[in-house]
This record gives sequence, structure tokens and C-alpha cells, in this order.
Amino acid sequence: MNKKEIVDVIKKVKEISKKRNFIQTYDLIINLKDIDLKNPENHIDIFVTLPYSKGKKSKVCALVGPELAEQAKQVCDNVVLEKEFDGLTKKDIKKLAEEYDYFIAQANLMPKIASIFGKVLGPRKKMPNPKAGCIVPPKANLKPLYEKLLKMVRIMIKEHLFVQIPVGKEDMDDEQVAENIMVIYDNLAHSVPDEKRNIKSMYLKLTMGKPIKLV
Repeated sequence: MNKKEIVDVIKKVKEISKKRNFIQTYDLIINLKDIDLKNPENHIDIFVTLPYSKGKKSKVCALVGPELAEQAKQVCDNVVLEKEFDGLTKKDIKKLAEEYDYFIAQANLMPKIASIFGKVLGPRKKMPNPKAGCIVPPKANLKPLYEKLLKMVRIMIKEHLFVQIPVGKEDMDDEQVAENIMVIYDNLAHSVPDEKRNIKSMYLKLTMGKPIKLV
């Protein structure tokens, strides 16, 4: 794929979409082929950091001790301190899971976090994930991680050979959206068994619009 072809499709997507009273998100729909998902080795679970905003703002919650408490309060959207862990009910943790996209954990607290939060965050695929850089040492600098998470998308393919990913907002520059799409395409192509040959088709749409084929 080249950027000009993607930009042309972005323009068409905007042309055929009715104006809404909110700023719509671009969704990239990717269909794969010839991958046996019955084999767990073929499952895909990758985190991709985009060069530009993905459109939807991620919300980040920090699970930390006193070493990172003040910094986390300044940087993250919410902070749950170690001393508060034991007082949380399952309902409290479910509410956190619904509200936040990523959880940052202080590394030395992971056994306790796994014990208290694992049963709720685990099935929702929201446990602090080292692949995303979300398990940090007690002296970590949280701001670069937080900013990275705002541009990060997770691509999980375990049951069905398709995925839908936010790649920008309609008020963004077309070339920025195109670059986001190219980064996702390249990362996914390098994560499937037969690279680009496993990508059957790709479509782009706005939230309330019709999809147009990219590949």
C-alpha cells in the first residue's frame, strides 16, 4: 500500500458519509485468511504505537505504591494506591475495568495486583501487560508511557479472522490517518504466519458511514 492510495480512499470515505453532529472516528476493518486459529500458536496479540492519535482517547489507571503515587496522580487519569487495594470490592474493580483501557502496575506489587485484580481484569484482557510496557519499576518515569498508551492500539485475533481498529478522527489531517493505517498494516503483516499473503482485505469507514475497500 502507498500513502497516496490510502489518502484517496480517506477522501472518498468522507465524501460518502453524512455530516453528523459529532466528530466521527475512522475504523479500519481487516479480514485475514489461511490462518488456523485452532492452533494457539497462530493467535495474534500485539500492541502497536501509532505515530498520531487513534481518535478515541484511552484512559489509564495506575496501580502503584508510595514510590510512584505523586507522579501517577499528576500523569494518569486515575490512581489506586497499594494501601487501598484490600478495601476494593469486586464491584469496585469491575467499575474500574469498564472505565479504563490500560492499567499500569508497579512491578514489585504484581503478585498482589494479580491476586486482587486478576479475576476481573484477566478475562477482560486488561491486566497490566509487559508487552505494552505497563509493568514498571518503582522509579519509572510515567509520562512517556502514558503518552505512548494514548496512541497505542491492541490487535487481538484469537477466534475470528477479522479485527476492527480505530485509526483517527475525521478532523485529522488525511496524511496522518494514512500513516496510522500503514503502521498497523506493516505491524500486522509481520505478526501473521505468511505475512501480507494472510491479509485478505481491508476496509475503512467512519463511525456512522459505509466502508470502502483499501486492499
